[in-house]
Amino acid sequence: MGARLDDDGDDLAENHEINVTPFIDVMLVLLIIFMVAAPLSTVDVHVDLPVSTAKPAQRPDKPLYLTIKSDLSLAIGNDAIARAQIGPALDEFTEGDRQKRIFLRADKTVPYGQLMDVMNMLRRAGYLKIALVGLEGVPVQGLPQAR
Repeated sequence: MGARLDDDGDDLAENHEINVTPFIDVMLVLLIIFMVAAPLSTVDVHVDLPVSTAKPAQRPDKPLYLTIKSDLSLAIGNDAIARAQIGPALDEFTEGDRQKRIFLRADKTVPYGQLMDVMNMLRRAGYLKIALVGLEGVPVQGLPQAR
């Protein structure tokens, strides 16, 4: 066992090195927190989409989704809206740009007539660029495959 016996008083020698270990520990903890919190921060409206075998189109930077849920309620993004307020709500989200493409997605249990009613509401509101959204890459049962 070794011990230091010289008595220099209470003066400590100056250390000119920076100890980065605590900094690295804090950064790793923050990294783990962000890795866990990032997937939890994306809230999405659950909708059971029908599938499509079409080739996927290029996705815009900030798409605007209008969702018809299985109970026939509507949502823009993650915000629920009333059917009567679809025009003003879209004007607010698009900042009045009626040339912006609206991505319409509907639960596969939604009747076709209800989907057409929503599309007619979009047309009356002045939004003519409508894209239908479906799941990609899964063949539809009962339909022949495209070659």
